[in-house]
Amino acid sequence: MPERDLAPIGAPCWIDIFTSDPESARSFYGELFGWTSEAPNPEMGGYFNFSKDGVVVAGGMHNDGSQDTPDRWSVWLAVEDAKVTLDAAVERGAEVVVPAMDVADLGVMASVIDPGGALIGMWEPREHKGFGIIDEPGAPAWFELHTRAYDASLDFYRAIFGWDTYVASDAPEFRYTTLGEGEAGLAGVMDDSVFPGEGPAQWHVYFKVDDVDATVARVVELGGTIGHQPEDTPYGRLAEGFDRTGTMFKLMGPNQG
Repeated sequence: MPERDLAPIGAPCWIDIFTSDPESARSFYGELFGWTSEAPNPEMGGYFNFSKDGVVVAGGMHNDGSQDTPDRWSVWLAVEDAKVTLDAAVERGAEVVVPAMDVADLGVMASVIDPGGALIGMWEPREHKGFGIIDEPGAPAWFELHTRAYDASLDFYRAIFGWDTYVASDAPEFRYTTLGEGEAGLAGVMDDSVFPGEGPAQWHVYFKVDDVDATVARVVELGGTIGHQPEDTPYGRLAEGFDRTGTMFKLMGPNQG
């Protein structure tokens, strides 16, 4: 598996799950993706890491209900200086969730609600560089913001995280922009305002697998559910799943056609 030492500034560098049942999450994702996991570390507030073949790929934290937020996967973007980036984000209308704070000698973290209402994390790496595998089976492969404040969100990520953006589609029924162009893309933003309903703005995490249909069947066997059945697309075969506590995640792999 190709490994990545350090994410480009502004790119997704880490993901973690905020879950009401850490033991269930450790079991579910371990069996689904072949991950191993540490026991929650009380010195780090119960935080734990997932690894794939000995390389860290994700983290996890107990959702005890005190924050009145649902279980979810979160995305963290690499920054040079978390405090400076946080201050700039606030000036652009973001709401602070976690102020800039040292995490031992691992790095500096902060998180905000962006102008469209989505949670996004900032990570200034020190000893902890982020996930060491990307776009390989059993690892995170794509990161996608769904928002109804499409233009404002793009302005925010360009200004705060230095995104170099490219329009992938500007059709009325499908507006999509990427960080980086084509195969060099690192993340995407989708305009959800064209869809009915009032779903929350949020980042989606896609995990790469060899066989999407077999993985979907395994999700159900492990006690999860399926939101969107596998479908071939120009970007690969995609599906949406939910773990045992209802945390949403996406799957991507080779098309069947």
